[in-house]
Amino acid sequence: MRTTLAWQAGEPATTSLVRAPIRRRDLRPDDVAVRVDFCGVCHTDLHALRAHDGTRDSPLVPGHEFTGTVTEIGSAVTTHAVGDPVAVGNIVDSCGTCAMCLAGQENFCREFPTLTYDGTDRRDGSRTLGGYAREYVVRDRFVHALPRGLDPAAAAPLLCAGITVWEPLRTLGVGPSTRVAVAGLGGLGHLAVKLAVALGADTTVISRTPDKAADAKGLGADGLLVSTDEEAMAAARDSFDVVIDTISAPHDLAPYLHVVAMDGTLCQVGDLGTVSVDIIDLLIGRKRLTSAGSGGLATTADLLAFAAEHGIGADVEVLPSSRVSEALDRLDRGDVRYRFVLDMSDLDA
Repeated sequence: MRTTLAWQAGEPATTSLVRAPIRRRDLRPDDVAVRVDFCGVCHTDLHALRAHDGTRDSPLVPGHEFTGTVTEIGSAVTTHAVGDPVAVGNIVDSCGTCAMCLAGQENFCREFPTLTYDGTDRRDGSRTLGGYAREYVVRDRFVHALPRGLDPAAAAPLLCAGITVWEPLRTLGVGPSTRVAVAGLGGLGHLAVKLAVALGADTTVISRTPDKAADAKGLGADGLLVSTDEEAMAAARDSFDVVIDTISAPHDLAPYLHVVAMDGTLCQVGDLGTVSVDIIDLLIGRKRLTSAGSGGLATTADLLAFAAEHGIGADVEVLPSSRVSEALDRLDRGDVRYRFVLDMSDLDA
């Protein structure tokens, strides 16, 4: 076994983390050791820390969207070399043999994918520890080359927030003739806007207040629709081919279904809880309600290539990893535009 420094959960059900050594496995033949340089801070991390009750045998180390540098490779690895810039997302293994894996949708693995943290290693049964650490050891297939030209800090959130919105945009065929609306302008939403605009879509932001108009324009959106303005929402009825709903809190989907065009789709990627839908809102206009989460390996590589080609990265606030608790607390208050990223280099001190 090898050791590295990490930020792990401290007191139960809080955003308090402590700096401590953790153990990583020795490299298997198909493993890559990555020095974690930048790790995004996701709402999932916040939820995991709040659910942590302090009774587990292994530590909880969050972090599942990170970029870094290869420092060592296993004897069978041919796709990566020491010194390569790389990126790792929220899945680090899958069965590789089920219908979903064979279709390139490892994120939907029938045996459930191995998550980057708080997952179960498929070979030794240990719990996975995440990217709030200086080193991560991961199976080579789940390590992505970081394309030249992408800022590694701004690229880190592409591996979770970015792929979460990219997969439905691609699957739903968004392009120059598509009218897209993005509900919510946070970590997911701002990337959905950037990507939809780069795909050539006519893109609108839906927000509860008009104060996001300047931000929406700065991201390339064509306009802002205020969801609390009943007249504006009525005028926008049946207007959008695709609505990407990134709102993380529980909310009524009906107003967003109303603005979906005939044969259009509302894709809910923010709040993944239970929803209630009036079937009439789907029936009138043959509208579809769908969701998405993460992405397969091929789609993730496609996203990284597209982002490099179009100069797309997340709008990030980079903090030293020692300020991780501050980042989580501010994230909880919505005090970030639009994604926190931790600089892990201070773990060397």
